Amino acid sequence: MDYKIKSRIWIESEQGVFLGEGRVSLLKAIAETGSLSKAARLLKMSYKKAWNLLDSMNKGAGEPLVITSTGGKGGGGASLTPYGIKAIEVFDQINQKCWEFLDNELKQISLQSSIE
Repeated sequence: MDYKIKSRIWIESEQGVFLGEGRVSLLKAIAETGSLSKAARLLKMSYKKAWNLLDSMNKGAGEPLVITSTGGKGGGGASLTPYGIKAIEVFDQINQKCWEFLDNELKQISLQSSIE
């Protein structure tokens, strides 16, 4: 029988969750769209929830992950800082290594049961 292992990770600080899959998805959507409101729509999330998540991440980080500019005639926008880009890369690397580790552990369990 084939088994699959599933897991979700997140990074916490003293203030609570700093980064998780949903928050990283929001950061990626901001990078893709250049806008917090467009990113929220893309993820089918309310603007208020997106803003609260972004505010929480920026406050929990040592430096901002995203810089926003207010709207107006030319419109506003949002862009990732170098720190925000690095945070996504590191989170994705940790996540990938976690899945590889868990898959390997599951294979070891499957191997042992077939030996015994």
